[in-house]
Amino acid sequence: MRRHLVPAALLFPLTLLLAACGGNSAADTTGAGTDGKGSLTLNVGDQKGGSEAVLRAAGELKNLDYKIKWSTFTSGPPLLEAVNAKAVDIGGVGNTPPVFAAGAGSKVSVVAAWHGTSKGEAILVPKNSSLRKPEELKGRSIAVAQGSSAHFQLIASLKEAGLKLSDVKVKYLQPADALAAFTGGKVDAWAVWDPYTSQVLNAKQGRILADGDGVVNGLSFQVAAPSALKDTKKAAAVKDYLERLRRAQDWVYRHPDAWAKVWAKDTGLPYEVALASVKRTNASRIAVAVDKPLIASEQRIADTFTELKLIPGKVDFAAFVDTRFNGGLPPSTTTPRVYKDS
Repeated sequence: MRRHLVPAALLFPLTLLLAACGGNSAADTTGAGTDGKGSLTLNVGDQKGGSEAVLRAAGELKNLDYKIKWSTFTSGPPLLEAVNAKAVDIGGVGNTPPVFAAGAGSKVSVVAAWHGTSKGEAILVPKNSSLRKPEELKGRSIAVAQGSSAHFQLIASLKEAGLKLSDVKVKYLQPADALAAFTGGKVDAWAVWDPYTSQVLNAKQGRILADGDGVVNGLSFQVAAPSALKDTKKAAAVKDYLERLRRAQDWVYRHPDAWAKVWAKDTGLPYEVALASVKRTNASRIAVAVDKPLIASEQRIADTFTELKLIPGKVDFAAFVDTRFNGGLPPSTTTPRVYKDS
């Protein structure tokens, strides 16, 4: 039971893969469904074209001895609100929503992580813009989704250029409005993530002024409700679910073209945009451990937002992780995969 989003010339779906992590939109469960069989039900929060789509494409929803009930959300923050409310047992988000959830004192635990390139996290400028380097952004207007991974990428990129967030005119806009503002010449730049980056480049509407590679951590997470983890049977289902997700990500790396076709169909993205995004970002992700370097990296994000008074107080990110599912995974600092044409 999945519905397709209607594609439009200047509008992407707001529900995209794990990297799409900004916004405050509510849940949209009209596309929800159930897989598997058995007496136990694992309630999974998802984003359109996300975990359900990749698991199904990779054949990892077969032979489930528990049920997965899917709920679809427009972005990371409302998904984590559902985890906090125990309406969802586990769900996938990017690197910044857990920080804001922790800042709000939500009952959430990061249980799994993937490390990918951050080339898709970019500051875009119109193709005919006079801006050639990040330092020239001073005094310019930049659209970004507040609380998103792009929000931190913007802050980090400005810092690399010797600028502060206060040196630019930030316009807090969700992707649909930001895209319209960007293509309409209402802002000088747009900080965003893939596949929006790939859309703009593919349509020749803009170019990358700076990307997040080497600037931000490139992490994405699965976040669970502590109450679900205390349930022995649900914790076992979570372990199995995470193993399936890891195998599915390996499948994406081996079959980028096949995944791009599925992703395009599931989200309404043009195939060319989906494939470009897969090659730039999605196929690079590798499952890694939730370890001390990861915690330290997320702590830096939290401290940055606290200093900017966008989070009300000090966050101890270590209190919001559960490392029991690490197994023999490589460290979080492991270099992401590089997609190579066969």
